[in-house]
Amino acid sequence: MQIGEVVERVGYSFRTIRYYEEMGLVTPSARTPGGFRLYTERDVYRLLVLKRMKPLDFSLDEMRELLGILDALDGRTPSTTPRGELFDQLDTFRAAADARVEKLRDKLMMAEEFAQRLRDEAAGRTDGGCPAPEPLVRHEQDAAAAG
Repeated sequence: MQIGEVVERVGYSFRTIRYYEEMGLVTPSARTPGGFRLYTERDVYRLLVLKRMKPLDFSLDEMRELLGILDALDGRTPSTTPRGELFDQLDTFRAAADARVEKLRDKLMMAEEFAQRLRDEAAGRTDGGCPAPEPLVRHEQDAAAAG
């Protein structure tokens, strides 16, 4: 498939796909005689892996490392690393992803709480004033006094 179809399927821009190609993370499997990039389902899969890693703030090097592990596990590239060790490395990435997801959940919960407080304030405003919202994070001494 050509890059335009990949853009539609993955949701990345042409520029992002070309950037990942420049960084050596995804390379087109072939080119047409006219020089157009051609991608396979496997290439699309690699881009989707990168897309899922990006919001978790994995670095390009980490992305490259994980793709290498996945390639070795599925036999796409030869590896001298024992499969058990590859699975251990994969599990390390899984643990890192789990930890980063948990941090994102905490941030999302805080953001939702903040948005709700703003909605509550906006709904209760009768005098045109805007009282300061309660701090989003309670200080340790406030928590001790309350409990």
